[in-house]
Amino acid sequence: MVFCAIFYVKDVAITNLCLLLPRFMVKIVRFYTFLQQRDVHNRDTSIHLKMNLLQERLSKYDLPQRVKALDVYPYFREIDGKQGTEVEMGGHKVLMFGSNAYTGLTGDERVIQAGIEALKKYGSGCAGSRFLNGTLDIHVQLERELAEFVGKDDALCFSTGFSVNAGVIPCLTGKNDYILCDDRDHASIVDGRRLSFSQALKYKHNDMADLEQKLARLPEDVIKLVVVDGVFSMEGDLAKLPEIVALKHKYKNVVIMVDEAHGIGVFGRQGRGVCDHFGLTHEVDLIMGTFSKSLASIGGFIAADDIIINYLRHNARTYIFSASDTPAATASAMEALHIIQREPERIERLWEVTRYALEKFKAAGFEIGETESPIIPLYVRDMEKTFYATKMAFDEGVFINPVIPPACAPQDTLVRVALMATHTEEQVDRAVAKLTKVFRELGVLK
Repeated sequence: MVFCAIFYVKDVAITNLCLLLPRFMVKIVRFYTFLQQRDVHNRDTSIHLKMNLLQERLSKYDLPQRVKALDVYPYFREIDGKQGTEVEMGGHKVLMFGSNAYTGLTGDERVIQAGIEALKKYGSGCAGSRFLNGTLDIHVQLERELAEFVGKDDALCFSTGFSVNAGVIPCLTGKNDYILCDDRDHASIVDGRRLSFSQALKYKHNDMADLEQKLARLPEDVIKLVVVDGVFSMEGDLAKLPEIVALKHKYKNVVIMVDEAHGIGVFGRQGRGVCDHFGLTHEVDLIMGTFSKSLASIGGFIAADDIIINYLRHNARTYIFSASDTPAATASAMEALHIIQREPERIERLWEVTRYALEKFKAAGFEIGETESPIIPLYVRDMEKTFYATKMAFDEGVFINPVIPPACAPQDTLVRVALMATHTEEQVDRAVAKLTKVFRELGVLK
């Protein structure tokens, strides 16, 4: 009995064990297994009886447990040092193709030193919101510089990029107005829309006919706020901003807000974003951006004309009721902003390695969609295989990110590759070779 129990606990397949045991021992093993299962069932029943309704409902969410059981759980992986093109994870180096640090500045000593100096001068935090005791001179300086950078009158800095959209979008319109969003907009835009009392409409991804059809049905004397990602974060394609602007002129009271989270530091003059890239900054009413990508920090901002910013400064709840961004994060973002303006070759280098990677992935036969950016989606179109691809790539020394619902449609699952200005062609070659091997083993590539 003890012999059987040892093998059972160590997960040796009972069927294999049974082949080696006399018939009476098989019965003992089966009986022991039954007792074990009954004990587990009794424990589960006891726990179930103690659950309240909330726990009972949430306990049914078991996708993470099922993925962990397959040993392909891809989230919350620990990195042991600075993020660069290679990172330390679990005692060995891994190629990092899962970062949004497009400019490659997260480990730049100038950015780090700026944060250290601010930490020494101002302390570790502000202990309050911008509305009250949490405004520093460097907050105001950064806001002025950001407004000038993106071509607007003024700007407000928030403690995260998510809180910009969550605070600004519901603040702008009333219950009789409308908010129109691309159906692949970022989750922060979705949540900002949900917090609004306005009526919400979604149009099909980059489908201008669908957007116009919806605008045409709306009353003239209401605000129609169109909120769109400049660069779509999972697929890497751009908003059709020229067409959206044309619709703004065709229909009355249309207001445009562009999320430049993945556009700042990548597109436009000196990385001013997609609005600048299209030469349409003056046509876009509000420009949003984050610090956590090209600006190598944490935080976000909204830029617009003086009237809009004055209203948001006194009414945006995530601005008024959140602690202000830390001194170190603020100073680091400002130094990164200075660097990308002083070093245009950094963005040029990003585009060189991006074009190289796009050519290599296409040549290897990957399906990469309509990306026009350093974000390269490698379509898998199967959720389970997407998890396996991520795990197998990691085992081969390549860090990539899985994209599954709700971040995409069920039939559009993919792994996301992102480029940095500091990546080399040799690193791209290694990643393409490893990912080609993984995709072939999974039957995604022939």
